[in-house]
Amino acid sequence: MAVRRIIPAVQPLDENRIRKSFVNCSKGEAQRLALPAGLAGLDWSEVDFLGWRDPRAAQNAYLVAPYGDEVVGVALRAAAKHRSSVKSSLCAFCGTIHAATDVSLFAARRIGAAGKQGNTVGTYACADLACGLYLRGKRRPAVHNPVDRAPLAERVERMLANVARFLDEVTTNNVG
Repeated sequence: MAVRRIIPAVQPLDENRIRKSFVNCSKGEAQRLALPAGLAGLDWSEVDFLGWRDPRAAQNAYLVAPYGDEVVGVALRAAAKHRSSVKSSLCAFCGTIHAATDVSLFAARRIGAAGKQGNTVGTYACADLACGLYLRGKRRPAVHNPVDRAPLAERVERMLANVARFLDEVTTNNVG
């Protein structure tokens, strides 16, 4: 399956646009979900995709990203945290290596009939979904990461391609 090209930066989104972007939950669920803290004061110039955890229900997480010519939001469910901080894990989106406790397995229900049948897609990602901050060095993981000498724009493009592949899977209604 071809990866859809996504635009490199998220345009500022308001609450209404964010809630309408969700494709794998009901309109009611999208209306009830907790939006990220500080949304009004967010510096959109460095937001590659919007990802956050629900502070009232930590297993609930959300991802909103430019996808094709639109913005797509998906509701995620985080698995229980790893107990060991000795092991390390890799974020499938940004490629940052973290202590295993700082990477979560996120599952997203597929769209359509496949999702209604319980089909999900999973990926390992930064537990705080702050991939762009790690790429830009504004957050540091607890473990040492090898230096990626590629230009920031190239690393961001790689991350967005990984996000697009995940969204390709979530938006595929493959009942069978």
